[in-house]
Amino acid sequence: MINLVKDENADRETLTEIKNNSMDSITVRIINNSPYPAPEYATEGSAGCDLRANITENITVNPLQRVLVPTGIHIELPSSCEAQIRSRSGLTVKHGIVFANGIGTIDTDYRGEIKVALVNLSDEAYEIRPGEKIAQMVFSYYKQACFETCTSLDETKRADGGFGSTGNM
Repeated sequence: MINLVKDENADRETLTEIKNNSMDSITVRIINNSPYPAPEYATEGSAGCDLRANITENITVNPLQRVLVPTGIHIELPSSCEAQIRSRSGLTVKHGIVFANGIGTIDTDYRGEIKVALVNLSDEAYEIRPGEKIAQMVFSYYKQACFETCTSLDETKRADGGFGSTGNM
């Protein structure tokens, strides 16, 4: 569950996730410069919260065309946390509209507006409407790697097999 709380010390809103059962929660600071609701979870069990198109008129996305759609949302993530931007399954299945680079990452130090790169993989034009839910945002913690230079790697059964090789094992 998400609870939107006004920050008394600033002209911004704070998005606070309330602990639900045993789920971990995080606090994400948010500025919503759009006239639409802040990102929200559709159900109690939703992993992703919806992002809306912050546009004043429809945008036509022709077959195989890419567009960058503003959301009006700026966020401040806690340390070692990323926001992943993903396609909405309904837009993908019904209309062929997908997030152009699979999954997008919003880094901890990014403060700009979240924009959603969409591509139309169908053979028909699609109209994105103002305020339409266009993507979902999922939060995840990560660890940065410390790379250790070496001259060999441990052997495995898979070895260097890739691109479908495990289907033959």
